[in-house]
Amino acid sequence: MSKKPSPKSATATAAAPSGINIGISDKDRAAIAAGLSKLLADTYTLYLTTHNFHWNVTGPMFNTLHVMFMGQYTELWNAVDPIAERIRALGHAAPGSYAQFGELSSLPDAPAVPPKALEMVRILVAGHEGVARTARSLFPLVDKASDEPSADLLTQRLTVHEQTAWMLRSLLEE
Repeated sequence: MSKKPSPKSATATAAAPSGINIGISDKDRAAIAAGLSKLLADTYTLYLTTHNFHWNVTGPMFNTLHVMFMGQYTELWNAVDPIAERIRALGHAAPGSYAQFGELSSLPDAPAVPPKALEMVRILVAGHEGVARTARSLFPLVDKASDEPSADLLTQRLTVHEQTAWMLRSLLEE
């Protein structure tokens, strides 16, 4: 004789099949997590590039850029954890391998041969602008889902990347 599922267990399964009920649908949580995974990959890729340039910068602007790049890679390093933790809070695994970041990132890897100092600056401007575009592209989805924590995170990241790109661009003016 087969057992019928109890009404209590059937209701619990129907209400929250994933076990997460934060007021954002499973579909929207998955889409937001996927977008944040791209933001995480872009952020980590830019972190690695910036750290690489910190180590390898040379020339008359060495001290200025060495110190500036250290501040920037430190900020980027501190940004990856909140992005990954937001992905986890949405019920998804955060990517964490070089292979995953390579697939997800919209940014190119750092050049194999370190470029001249001002080319490093140009590359970092493009990187910060790229991360800003990735972050901005998520707003329609997080707004639709009323995902205020993700919107807040995106706003914070946009502020940093747009300001950093502006400061770097100012170094390129003649």
